[in-house]
Amino acid sequence: MKQDVFGQMNSLTHADSIEAWNGVLLGFMAHAAVTPQHLGKVLELEPGFTLGHATKGLFMLLLGRRELYPVATEALAAADAAMAAHPASPRERHYVEALRLWLAGSPSLAVQEFEAVLRDHPQDTLAMKLSHAIRFVLGDSAGMRRSIERVMPAYEPDHPGRGYLLGCHAFALEETGAYEKAEIAGRQALWMVSDDAWGLHAVAHVHDMTGRAARGLEWFAGRESAWAHCNNFRYHVWWHKALMHLDLGQIDRVLDLYDTEIRKDKTDDYRDISNATSLLMRLELEGVDIGNRWEELADLSAARTEDGCLIFADLHYLLALIGDNRAEATTNLLRRIHRDASRADTEITCRMANPGVAAARGLEAFGEAQYGAAFDNLLAARNSMQLAGGSHAQRDVFERITIDAGIRAGRLEEVLRILDDRRARRSGGEDNYALARRALIDAARGGKGAQSVPAE
Repeated sequence: MKQDVFGQMNSLTHADSIEAWNGVLLGFMAHAAVTPQHLGKVLELEPGFTLGHATKGLFMLLLGRRELYPVATEALAAADAAMAAHPASPRERHYVEALRLWLAGSPSLAVQEFEAVLRDHPQDTLAMKLSHAIRFVLGDSAGMRRSIERVMPAYEPDHPGRGYLLGCHAFALEETGAYEKAEIAGRQALWMVSDDAWGLHAVAHVHDMTGRAARGLEWFAGRESAWAHCNNFRYHVWWHKALMHLDLGQIDRVLDLYDTEIRKDKTDDYRDISNATSLLMRLELEGVDIGNRWEELADLSAARTEDGCLIFADLHYLLALIGDNRAEATTNLLRRIHRDASRADTEITCRMANPGVAAARGLEAFGEAQYGAAFDNLLAARNSMQLAGGSHAQRDVFERITIDAGIRAGRLEEVLRILDDRRARRSGGEDNYALARRALIDAARGGKGAQSVPAE
């Protein structure tokens, strides 16, 4: 048995495979692009490594793509075969069981397997990050915070995983509204491990939520090396930077970042499509002509209407389809969401039912300029949108569409209540989007009345 970089024992025997496994662990923490190559080398050198196969399967599921489920299933079979051939530790068995449960449609039960690992091995940074990542997909911000704070006392200042733990803590703090603490933790994380893109982005979230775009750009300035090594997560960091420029009205800079960084590579990863579609929709809500940029996103999204891995992904595919007026593909996607929702037999399909159905109907109605129906449906989904997963900043595009639908429908008092609630959730911070909508409502009230509010 050998120790990994985080102090956990494993069954690897070769020096090269141990080095590669440490590359997997550190790479996963840093969202590094080279992580899959490290994992491939580990499994090539030691094909009987149970934990490696389980980790591969879990990584596949985190990608949220239906076509990767068979790959994850093969990884589970390989892990089971490895356990049958060689004794497996209880820790390894928890990882394998987590993969089995997630494949069976119960990611929250998979999380509990990692929590069981952390009870006996609180310094297992891989289990910490996997629990954090799955809870993020499930929209369980309170659980993210509890999990990290439970193991934090076990991490000495010199533990190789402490900086990454602090980065995860920073994000969990931000998502639970503890903005000041989140900023401190995120800055400390990046000071401890210079490649902690997650901690850096947690601080960006704080600036977004508190309406401090200029300060956020100052935070990013000169720190590009903290995310240059990343996999497609780097597109998401650039997306955060673009949001700050958007709030400051620097539209040319937003479009430049979109073309040169955010959609530099025309990938069809749902997270990349989410970045792009939510940014284009924000621009259109501000009256910006975004040219033909919807087209390539709609082409990719039309090919994923039957995926159904995550309602978060589906709703962003839908943004692309309504943005490019793809009526047939929109109908196909809504039909599939309804079909999944009618089953509601797994955690994923339950989320298709709530908030999925109402949110999807609302977006479809918004695309058809049926603003009253859009507002009613989006309002019905609003209180459960966190179940769709993602972050407050990511889900804010749906909040903005709700607000704009309400204004266009003349539902000004209800919109003001949403704006007030949005401000309260941001600890009193308000961005220029919200200030502009308040000004629009004030003008409507003092002018010809609510019904005269123009469609933007």
